[in-house]
Amino acid sequence: MARADRPAVTLPAPDGPPIAESARRAVEAVWRIESARIVGALARYTGDFALAEDVAQEALAEALVSWSRDGAPASPVGWLLSTARRRAIDAFRRRSALDERYAALAGELAEGEFSAGAATARERSDDLPWDPDRVDDDVLALMFTACHPVLSPEARVALTLRVVGGLSSEEIARAFLVPVPTVQARITRAKKTIAAARVPFELPPPEERAGRLGAVLSVLYVIFTEGSTATAGDDLLRPDLAYEAVRLARMLTALLPAEPQAHGLLALFELTAARFPARTGPDGEPVLLEDQDRRRWDRSAIRRGLAALGRASAAGRGLGPYGLQAAIAACHATAPSVRETDWERIVLLYEALGRVAPSPVVELNRAVAVAMASGPQEALGMVDDLAASGRLSGSHLLPGVRGELLSRLGRTAEARAELELAARLCRNTRERSVLLRKAAALG
Repeated sequence: MARADRPAVTLPAPDGPPIAESARRAVEAVWRIESARIVGALARYTGDFALAEDVAQEALAEALVSWSRDGAPASPVGWLLSTARRRAIDAFRRRSALDERYAALAGELAEGEFSAGAATARERSDDLPWDPDRVDDDVLALMFTACHPVLSPEARVALTLRVVGGLSSEEIARAFLVPVPTVQARITRAKKTIAAARVPFELPPPEERAGRLGAVLSVLYVIFTEGSTATAGDDLLRPDLAYEAVRLARMLTALLPAEPQAHGLLALFELTAARFPARTGPDGEPVLLEDQDRRRWDRSAIRRGLAALGRASAAGRGLGPYGLQAAIAACHATAPSVRETDWERIVLLYEALGRVAPSPVVELNRAVAVAMASGPQEALGMVDDLAASGRLSGSHLLPGVRGELLSRLGRTAEARAELELAARLCRNTRERSVLLRKAAALG
């Protein structure tokens, strides 16, 4: 996806000659594409996850100045790696840590020196800025480190977006509607926690990888979910955040092609994101599923999602929670209309999902599908049972669904009260406006 402001550091606005803007674009383009590989390679070389991320940011800031003055180097990634390694060596010097690790770093430094002007083309023409046999392992290790179980869920999300996705603290804060200092504090604490726990920068052994993969998948799921329907704020969608999750999921499936859950997650993302173009109107107002122009759905994304779902199914180990959600999304994505959607299949899929990953939201969504397949009366009983359990207390979702069902049953006054309650509980301005319009339409 195209982004113009994605470096992990906040780059100052260029106020020099035109070449400064060119340098800024070059730095941002390199970081957008290669941030995970750069930080991963530096973490392996230094053995220090926090230091790797810090020196990578310092190299970006230095690149702005140097590339504005001298022009972008022939090998921008090599230049950044070389500069970052020099900064790492300086840090070790300041720590008085001139030991074997420092000697190894100094020996590795020559790898990037040609791009920095310290070696000739004849001497270094065949060198790459990192070991091509280790690239996949570096990026995968970076994901597993950022999503380590010693971190809180909030810290995992922030750290993953920062070091794997390359987003700045400002972008993460804007996406999740929290203050920038809060994001910065989460990232700082996360790096300190990883250091204190002596988490090694490496892929977990095969026997631990399956258990740890769940943390990585759940972080990407949280990121995408917030992007596809924002919890709060003035926008229904945060597509940049959602598409970042799609990009990271694609990366994960490329690194772990035999993991069906990774393919299931990617399928869910692609099939859900395919509907983004039709989910909002020209002014950003939500467009309900039955009113969407399905010609605007992204057919390429649907094909990619169905292909990923096929790969998840082909593994023969069951679809799992993400694959089941993707199968539900596929029912919607391939249906000509709401009326022609296979709601009976969706009900069965939600029942299976409820067994694999039970939650009150799954039960609520199953009730919606039951209402579409069999009518609102049976679904209302399910929703009333859910309300009595108190498991969705404080959420706008339950009264919103209950209001819809009551409206379909002709219980107008009750429906209006439920929709107004849902509007009061909803923190997203766009969703709230839809609920209030529905309530007003009931008279």
